[in-house]
Amino acid sequence: MGLMTGDAVYSVAVALAVFLLLVDLMHRRQRWAARYPPGPVPVPGLGNLLQVDFENPAYSFYKLRSRFGDVFSLQLAWKPVVVVNGLSAVREALVKHSEETADRPPFPIYEHLGFRQNSKGVVLAPYGPAWRQQRRFSMSTLRNFGLGKKSLEQWVTEEAACLCAAFASQDGHPCFPNDLLSKAVCNVIASLIYARRFEYEDPGFMRMMDLLEDSLKEDSGLVPQVLNTVPVLLRIPGVAEKALPALKAFLDLLDELLTEHRMTRDPSQPPRDLTDAFLSEVDKAKGNPESSFNDENLRMVVADLFIAGMVTTSTTLTWALLLMILHPDVQRHVQQEIDEVIGQGRCPEMADQARMPFTNAVIHEVQRFADIVPMGVPHMTSRDTEVQGFLIPKGTTLITNLSSVLKDETAWEKPLKFHPAHFLDPEGRFVKPEAFMPFSAGPRTCLGEPLARMELFLFFTCLLQRFSFSVPEGQPRPSDHGVFYTILIPPPYQLCAVARRRHE
Repeated sequence: MGLMTGDAVYSVAVALAVFLLLVDLMHRRQRWAARYPPGPVPVPGLGNLLQVDFENPAYSFYKLRSRFGDVFSLQLAWKPVVVVNGLSAVREALVKHSEETADRPPFPIYEHLGFRQNSKGVVLAPYGPAWRQQRRFSMSTLRNFGLGKKSLEQWVTEEAACLCAAFASQDGHPCFPNDLLSKAVCNVIASLIYARRFEYEDPGFMRMMDLLEDSLKEDSGLVPQVLNTVPVLLRIPGVAEKALPALKAFLDLLDELLTEHRMTRDPSQPPRDLTDAFLSEVDKAKGNPESSFNDENLRMVVADLFIAGMVTTSTTLTWALLLMILHPDVQRHVQQEIDEVIGQGRCPEMADQARMPFTNAVIHEVQRFADIVPMGVPHMTSRDTEVQGFLIPKGTTLITNLSSVLKDETAWEKPLKFHPAHFLDPEGRFVKPEAFMPFSAGPRTCLGEPLARMELFLFFTCLLQRFSFSVPEGQPRPSDHGVFYTILIPPPYQLCAVARRRHE
């Protein structure tokens, strides 16, 4: 018998690996069958991949929850997944068992694009010393950084003025707001990372916005899910790059900006921004292979802040303006409160928020209703864990269905309606129910939550202080049903921004 060819050896190795994985899976299922969460019967080889609509996972999980309960299991190819639904189960998983559920599953497709061990930034990094070090650094920078002589609030306020000028330039004509909102929020991130802002018509800036939007769309499809669950396919050269070309191009663009920034850095001067502060830590960590402060991780931390920090906040603001044109009575009530507390002679400040319960309630209700990250970011159990009486083995991917909490019928009076009174007590004071969980919970709660809350309040109040927003004359009333592209975005819509008279 002749020697086997390289391709034949590779095929045998793949088949053997699949066989061993299936044997291990069967062994684990037998071991945990008595108390393992129930779920739909998997198809050999594919598991439940074809039973989940990745373009509308919230609805798929809603149907599965009605059949199998608050904690159910799926098999995505040979990857075991447990989906946790409802306030009680999600809090138990993320808060009560925070240490056991704070890990992240591997994302092989991203690792092929540079998100490697010890250089996965903050969002995708495994739970451990490197993640803690980067989260502590990022939170400290977000909280304390005085960018030159400006505070972060000053940067946001100045960008809000630029955003208002951009809306004013539309002169009341119909426009799509998402582009302007994305650029404004991106400039806040750019000020934090690069101590600079981009002009809205800058061609490089516009390309960055296009790549971010395209990367969201390509990441939400079935192909990336299959490649993550069957990573052996990534052995084929160029597959990851072809599956996520926009993300690859975006990371390359960040590399160019970081290279440019390094050239202007003066290590003898105080850091200008987060990049300088990170590079100072890289200098201190030289010779320490255990440190997570390295050039690869700088790229990932910057990518995390841009992708997670920019996209979620700008999308929430796009939802906010949509809901204002659909609910003009709510818009007028917000403007009345702005006029009474702030007036029209000065810019809003974060200190105003405590005296504006209705505006605060509206912003929170926008976040609840929009529900832009319905499935959160996947977690993984780092040891055998019990949730709602079910046993979940170590190494199981955990999906916390945040949508099931934000739309929980037992927690909200009108869960499927936009209803700001959800956040007001009978006396009109602002209250925040426990089921308000758009930023997730536990150790992995959203890193940028404080910055997001600042941006949402300052941008929203500045815009409603200056303009009244409406559906363009002759156009149909837009829908408030979102479209899922990794996050839930509102359907494309136009509005008219008409400058308010000083005593309107």
